[in-house]
Amino acid sequence: MVTLDLNTTQAKQILDITDQVSNTLKKNKFRTGLCYLFVKHTTCALTTADLDPGTDLDYLDAFNQLVPKLEYRHPHDPTHFGDHLLASLIGSSITLPVENNQLVLGTWQRAVLVELNGPRQRQLTINFLLSSSR
Repeated sequence: MVTLDLNTTQAKQILDITDQVSNTLKKNKFRTGLCYLFVKHTTCALTTADLDPGTDLDYLDAFNQLVPKLEYRHPHDPTHFGDHLLASLIGSSITLPVENNQLVLGTWQRAVLVELNGPRQRQLTINFLLSSSR
């Protein structure tokens, strides 16, 4: 298992982590199998996304519309319960295939961290699930 520390710079942000994950694969000489990513926080999430210019903001606007404006009972800070809710809906992990030391992604796909309550330092764990050949 490898841990990456990621720093977000905004309260709400889509952070492209594809290159950091790819570099970690190459550094660890991981050839073929699955790359499992898990973020150890409850107010950010992981997914894949198309990051054409402006689509990061489109995602954030759409996510914001998904959260109903209710009186939440979250004891720590009810105003950011929506961040917890979105993180749960989007998810805390993704699994990506790897072949020949490269992530296998679609033409427009990027691995992204969705920051919902930043800016913060976030920890991402990467586990490699090897195939029979390395």
